Amino acid sequence: MRIKYIYQLLASHLSILLVAFSILSILFAHYVENLVYQNKAEELSAYGNSILSDLQKNPNRQGVIADQYSQVLIGRKIQYLVFDENFNINYPLQARMLMPRFETEELTKLTQGQTIVVRRDFERFSQAVSFVAVPYIHNDQFLGGVLLTSPIGGSREMISQINKYLFITVLIALSIAVLLSLILSRIHVKRIQKIRDATSLISAGNYQVYVPSSSFDEIGELANDFNSMVDKLSKSQLEIESLENRRRQFFADVSHELRTPLTTISGMVEGIRDDMIPENEKQRAVHLINQETKRLIRLVNENLDYEKIRSNQVFLQKEVIELSEALEIIQEQLSIQAEEKNNELIVEVPEQLSIYADYDRLIQILINITKNSIQFTSEGKIWLRGKAGYRETIIEIEDTGIGIDANEIESIWHRFYKADISRTNNPYGQSGLGLSIVKKLVELHDGEIKVTSEKNKGTKFVIRIPEKQ
Repeated sequence: MRIKYIYQLLASHLSILLVAFSILSILFAHYVENLVYQNKAEELSAYGNSILSDLQKNPNRQGVIADQYSQVLIGRKIQYLVFDENFNINYPLQARMLMPRFETEELTKLTQGQTIVVRRDFERFSQAVSFVAVPYIHNDQFLGGVLLTSPIGGSREMISQINKYLFITVLIALSIAVLLSLILSRIHVKRIQKIRDATSLISAGNYQVYVPSSSFDEIGELANDFNSMVDKLSKSQLEIESLENRRRQFFADVSHELRTPLTTISGMVEGIRDDMIPENEKQRAVHLINQETKRLIRLVNENLDYEKIRSNQVFLQKEVIELSEALEIIQEQLSIQAEEKNNELIVEVPEQLSIYADYDRLIQILINITKNSIQFTSEGKIWLRGKAGYRETIIEIEDTGIGIDANEIESIWHRFYKADISRTNNPYGQSGLGLSIVKKLVELHDGEIKVTSEKNKGTKFVIRIPEKQ
């Protein structure tokens, strides 16, 4: 059975309100009732003491004083009688009420000079009354007392009237509370409904959704978390779309790069087999086959290497390495490629500067970045620098090449990304994997790599590798 949330809120609010008002009403009614009877008992006691006091002061005018009190008390619906030590009625002589039968405990209290107060009595009189018996003690001797009674009906009418007003007050308060509860419930339900509608839009693929948020309550915080989730989903979706586009471009590039060397190799092999290549050109053909084969191997190895790094299958064998030796090896290996584009490779590194790294992976990092600099630099300079930082070794590779657009700098680390799509046929087989591999390898060394660039003014890579602890 499905019950709407607004009805659940209303039911819970009403239940709490009804229970609270019921408890308060019962307690208040009980308090008022006790207060009314207590006031009546105190009133009777006060009159009783006044009567005894006046009778003692004026022994010769006791009848007159008694009649005067009688006339006053009749107007207040109070009857009284004066009794002696034997509980015989002395006034009025024609008593309109009979002397009640006192309990043993009550008699004991009276004879000891204690006032008896009974707020409600339903048995000892002809009607339900409140009564007070005030003893008269002279020289520690019990000489009688005064008994005053007042019908409960008047007190009950007062209590009934108070309860009536209390009931009306509770109804008004309950009505206002229900109205406020309904308004608040609708507000909360609408806020939740907005989040629900937004969730439906997200499930339909719309990530441009925003719900009003605040830090006022849990629903507002839920909206904050929801908006944060939507932002992350939107970024993830954009990343997925970007990755998918790069993947398509990557396969197109790889297909093209594989087709070109394979076509070259196939043509050269057929030419050698069919003696279609002159003898003096065969050596050049074999060299070209060798170069294209290495190009294919490099492309395949780069992909395999990236997958190994991404799946944490690469384990570093770190050691302390002379940085000048490593940079000079890079200069020597890539000098021919640099000369082909009229570039100058310059090594600047202090003597005895060391770096704590895996030798093979360090060479791989440096070759990838330096090749990238050679690729996008013509008739310029490329510096390979080494510096000592605070508990770290800094490597800088800077060129005077074409640079990178500011909006592309963060993208160069993505897999399949190429800064210049038109250069897919460059002689070094750039596949868009080199820099993504470099970043992963630097992170495996607990280091960081940053790049700064300005269009047509060059690019600078800065690598920071921490020292051995």
